[in-house]
Amino acid sequence: MSATVLDHIRAHAARAPEHPALVVGGASGSTPRSVGYAELVARVDALAGRLRAAGVRHAQRCGLVARQGAGFIELALAILAADACLVPIADDYAGPVLDEFAERAFLHAIVLERPGDAEFELVSRADVPAVDQNGERDFAALRPAYLRFTSGTTSRRKGVILGHAAVLARLDAANRGLAIRPRDRILWLLPMAHHFVVSILLYLRHGATILLPAGSLARPILELAAAERASVLYASPYHMALLAKDPSDLALPELRLVISTAEGLRAETARVFQARFGHAVSQALGIIEVGLPVLNLGASAKKPDALGRPLPDYDVWLRGDDGRAVAPPTSPERTGEICIRGPGLFDAYLEPWTPARAVLDPDGFRTGDQGWFDADGDLYLVGRRTNRINMAGMKFFSEEVEAVLDAHPGVARSRVVPRAHAHLGEIPVAEIVPADPARAPTRGELVAHCRSRLPAYKIPREFRVVESLPKTATGKLARRPSEPSAARRR
Repeated sequence: MSATVLDHIRAHAARAPEHPALVVGGASGSTPRSVGYAELVARVDALAGRLRAAGVRHAQRCGLVARQGAGFIELALAILAADACLVPIADDYAGPVLDEFAERAFLHAIVLERPGDAEFELVSRADVPAVDQNGERDFAALRPAYLRFTSGTTSRRKGVILGHAAVLARLDAANRGLAIRPRDRILWLLPMAHHFVVSILLYLRHGATILLPAGSLARPILELAAAERASVLYASPYHMALLAKDPSDLALPELRLVISTAEGLRAETARVFQARFGHAVSQALGIIEVGLPVLNLGASAKKPDALGRPLPDYDVWLRGDDGRAVAPPTSPERTGEICIRGPGLFDAYLEPWTPARAVLDPDGFRTGDQGWFDADGDLYLVGRRTNRINMAGMKFFSEEVEAVLDAHPGVARSRVVPRAHAHLGEIPVAEIVPADPARAPTRGELVAHCRSRLPAYKIPREFRVVESLPKTATGKLARRPSEPSAARRR
């Protein structure tokens, strides 16, 4: 049987038992708690033994509801050590919402983190239907390690299954870019229920230390990072902006790598972070079906909004509407669908049961994202194919209009959606969350702002002021338009 990520973690524990795997921040002024690799492995194996004794079996789908922190990591690794398939669940899922998720994920059991000595409660589920046509034999043959649902930005969320071999393959491919080593100390800020494989597992697989702040405020985060000599920050643009706003003189002089993921990085966010900490932000393209195929390492200072270049193990190409590769040169006006081939791609979709080979042949993984390469070979994301607006034969993307609207000082966030038009096919309609609800920008102000930055056909024909915009479970902007009755038109 081939090795798993847990085998590598145990090997680190044997070589350097006291080397810290986790550093857990405490209340203000208290000393952080360090968990060595040997201690972590002992905790994981003890929890795995309790899971097996409670009935968790090979290849069962086991959900995990746990708070952000060391407990989540220990229980997640314990599920893997029990040879079950880890299914992370956001910790605010409860009651009917959790029941609905359990049914959709065909869960055999749910691990609920509990405070105190009990540590967890196991909820077993009976009469779980088989996900494949062979009584779960096809599922078990994958050696399933991880099941996570896509964000569902534009469509129904898909259950993505990774086997142990796929997990290791994508970790090794990603680390050819990230170069994580045991000396690295990674400041962790992302939600673990949505980011775990090419992050938490990668850091532990390579023997690094994960720094876990006690809260979500900038000051205690920076205090922990500075005291513990953080060398890597892997976070979202929201976190970059949050830390950059801190007015203290706390610095992070040992940072060697700052990775932005989860949503598109705006150039202004990268600028203010670099001005505050003296380090450029590298954007990364992370996809649950693929891993981390593209990373902006070489051009982050000059081109922060670029996704960067494909990592060595990946073939990234642009597919035209005719199914052929889009020949260079490409540009924002000449794009293609980003397609990816490489190691560690997903093994199957859960429901309906779909082996990966039925999806990946012949083009590799079709991301649904439109992109282009500049003359240096750096990849840029333009927008989702499903967010493409076709007005009288002129095609453009919601995201490029939103980027302009979001730069208006009176706009906190925007969403642009197509609306059917009898003569033009589709027209763009914008929803605006004002920065000051008492003083929303007028239609004239917004049109004038857009006119100086966009061609006329991309300017929204209607503006609606809304209190908020819906987000997916992973924090991305959901793309289903709001009902007009819930908004004020401008």
